[in-house]
Amino acid sequence: MIPLPLARIAEITSGALTGMADPRAVVRGPVVIDSRDVRPGALFVAIKGARVDGHDFAAQAVQAGAVAVLAARPVDAPAVIVGDTVRAMTELATAVCADLPATTVIGVTGSAGKTTTKDLLARLTARVGPTVAPVESFNNEIGHPLTVLKAGEETRYLVLELSARNVGHIAHLTRVAPPSIGVVLNVGTAHLGVFGSRETIARAKGELVEALPADGVAVLNADDPLVAGMAERTAARVTWFGRGESATVRAENVVVDERGRASFTLRTPSGAAPVTLRLYGEHAVENALAAAAAGYELGLPVAVIAEELSEAEPRSRWRMEVTDRPDGVTVINDAYNANPDSMRAAFAALDAFAGSRRRLAVIGALRELGEESDALNEELGRLAGSSGLAALLVVGGADAGPVLAGALAAAGRAADPVPADVLAGAQGAPDGAGGPPGDGAGGPPGTGAAYDTGAPGAAGGTYGALAGTATLVSHAADVTQAAAALSALLVPGDVVLLKGPRAAGLERVAEALLGGDGR
Repeated sequence: MIPLPLARIAEITSGALTGMADPRAVVRGPVVIDSRDVRPGALFVAIKGARVDGHDFAAQAVQAGAVAVLAARPVDAPAVIVGDTVRAMTELATAVCADLPATTVIGVTGSAGKTTTKDLLARLTARVGPTVAPVESFNNEIGHPLTVLKAGEETRYLVLELSARNVGHIAHLTRVAPPSIGVVLNVGTAHLGVFGSRETIARAKGELVEALPADGVAVLNADDPLVAGMAERTAARVTWFGRGESATVRAENVVVDERGRASFTLRTPSGAAPVTLRLYGEHAVENALAAAAAGYELGLPVAVIAEELSEAEPRSRWRMEVTDRPDGVTVINDAYNANPDSMRAAFAALDAFAGSRRRLAVIGALRELGEESDALNEELGRLAGSSGLAALLVVGGADAGPVLAGALAAAGRAADPVPADVLAGAQGAPDGAGGPPGDGAGGPPGTGAAYDTGAPGAAGGTYGALAGTATLVSHAADVTQAAAALSALLVPGDVVLLKGPRAAGLERVAEALLGGDGR
């Protein structure tokens, strides 16, 4: 960040220096919220969370080299005392960004694909000049200013990911770092329960293009009608990406290989070049096109854009991470987050990837879908149940019920109700009436059983367990049970997809299958 004396930080944040803080002491960065990340010259921002209070680590942060602590109450260390540390950090980021007139700010938003697009775009801008971009998905009221505060006088591009949990959130983030280029990927159903409708989601996402200046550029998805409609909401020039002929930057002749990776011809007004992605899933094409369109607006030659896109590897964790075990089992870890749109994309990727190999999936029920939650989760179950899976494990408590019901319906077992104790997350389930119970999630399905008892210790049990051709539909109360059940089901050569909302913690299933941190 820009070197700032504590006196200037106190002025920006309307704070007061305490604890023998030297007003002439200079913070040279980084600005951190975790005392373990402190480096000499840092500013430690103490945030009180639900379980941990950063103020308790103030002295430790200074001992590790922090110049001072940005705190909401007196601490046993040199500090700048403010009313609200998150708001003060935001004010500091706003001031720092305003002092970087040579830095071009690029914002990326959308219901799905923000992080992948941000990673690709940061790779492209790095070809032109020093670039700062967020780690993982630092895209909210805390992660956004933290990323901005990494920028310094040498930074030429600041590539930011902007998320919205309600109308007004993106507008707030754009005031911290006013963008010159705004990229809108899509309008889906993520957080539908919070927003109420896709139109309201579009209203929130469109705040990015509304913030653009007249000499800025809005990079919009020509294939998404709600995104295309945002062209009327900006004073900036509009450039289009997509697959249709109307797109300024588009993909032609898209082909997906046996590993689910797409190749295409990148077409721009100044020429074309071949792209062979190393990212998994055909949905990565749209992310690549969005990054390409923004890169094209920055003056990058199409050949350079194609080269960078073709060399890009996944950078952020738990997003279509593909790992092959020594026994030939392939684990697709896409467990970072999920919504109806990304679920469909993940199962499409699984279909392309698996080919004739046996496929399995572990999923969690979708959240924040409001009144549509049961219907959309049942639709998810139908999607999974009709995807040619050998086995489907649904993780969760009562929220797993609609997913299980949908999967059963897809398997032709609509007459078999999901037991009430499973919907309540209770332990165990009665044996099936159609025949002797099998080994449930811990082994092969029983013959003719309407549902089985499941593996020892498993919550719920196994449903729709038809011998031979039908999908084994199972329920597990948590990821520990899911990992144990899945491990027992896997045979060499299988492909397994892990996909669910972040709160489901399905990355821990990958850790159990792969060892270590799941990679």
